[in-house]
Amino acid sequence: MGIAVQMYTIRDFTRTREGLVDSMEKMGAIGYRAVQLSAVGAMDGPDASVTAAEARALLDAAGIRCIATHRDWDSLANETAREIDFHRVMGCNYVAIGGLPGRFNADGADGCRRFVGESAPVIARLKEAGIRFGYHNHAHEFVRIGPGRRTLHDIFVEEGGADLMLELDVYWADHAGVNPIRLFERALGRVPVVHLKDREVIAEGPVMAPIGEGNLDWEEIIPTGRAAGVEWFCVEQDVCRRDPFDCLRASYEFLVAAGA
Repeated sequence: MGIAVQMYTIRDFTRTREGLVDSMEKMGAIGYRAVQLSAVGAMDGPDASVTAAEARALLDAAGIRCIATHRDWDSLANETAREIDFHRVMGCNYVAIGGLPGRFNADGADGCRRFVGESAPVIARLKEAGIRFGYHNHAHEFVRIGPGRRTLHDIFVEEGGADLMLELDVYWADHAGVNPIRLFERALGRVPVVHLKDREVIAEGPVMAPIGEGNLDWEEIIPTGRAAGVEWFCVEQDVCRRDPFDCLRASYEFLVAAGA
């Protein structure tokens, strides 16, 4: 397994070429050698100034690999060839979306099933190009449906098929009252990339925190993830209550010490 940075964590620092270069240097100095590209304004914001080829050169110069991305679903579905070319330039074989597109989201279980059906040919085309596709969960995918304890997330697990990867975010699963360890056990071989952040309790209530500074059960999560076939533990802290790079350093040092 490797340790990567989900660059959404430092989105406020990568809006310009200079910020992107500086961020790569800081991540490399911490020890990170891999990233998931997401919310990098210098590449795909309204003032984008860095092409995929230039970004690849900057990553190479910093000794960092792009091991995953988050991309827009409509682009993946309607401009699949262009997205495949982008990932080939980046040397990346994994793409995920950050949640269910809005037009599916409003219809509960029916919307999830429609997405599973409509995504299948896109996933197949990406697979032909050597690119895996994953779905990233938040908490709302664990809304109960029908009788028993079934949730929307069960649709992805049970009906998505082996080629639909599950980009498990352990924080959001825990936030929803679901044990992430059980999710790993149900998705063997389908979780190549997972998102990690901790859940700390302060006076005001639970907050996101660097890994090891909260209450998630890392002594069980890390080995269970390894057994489930996780290739990359990707550190993603959506909200940081101190300098994000300091948070990334704390998470990295904890994961290394824990044998991740």
